[in-house]
Amino acid sequence: MKIIIKILVVAAALWAATRLVDGITVSAQTPVKEIGTLLAVALVFGVVNAVLKPIIKTLGCAFYILTLGLFALVVNAGLLLLTSWIAKELSLPFHVEGFWPAFWGAIVIGLVSWILDLILDAIVGD
Repeated sequence: MKIIIKILVVAAALWAATRLVDGITVSAQTPVKEIGTLLAVALVFGVVNAVLKPIIKTLGCAFYILTLGLFALVVNAGLLLLTSWIAKELSLPFHVEGFWPAFWGAIVIGLVSWILDLILDAIVGD
């Protein structure tokens, strides 16, 4: 059940990023297809983060330390760009234009996910 809730939270965060960041788009024709695309991209984004982020953190540990954690913003932008590429390969109408939209989008996704997680934890608990 927690995985489904997490996918819904990330999908909502992706939706917020498409609304707040120029260069992140979902070009679905109907609201139902847009929701389906956001859910599919949230699943892809979750898998990309679960598989690659721990490896990148381990290999790039020095960069995280030297930049006081700010390197994580670059990593998150890269993972969002990778998610966009995978979405294109899967014929999902989700696209991130380049590094800066990915950078700002990763920040929006992180903040919205964090806020929704806080709200859900307060309502549902662990």
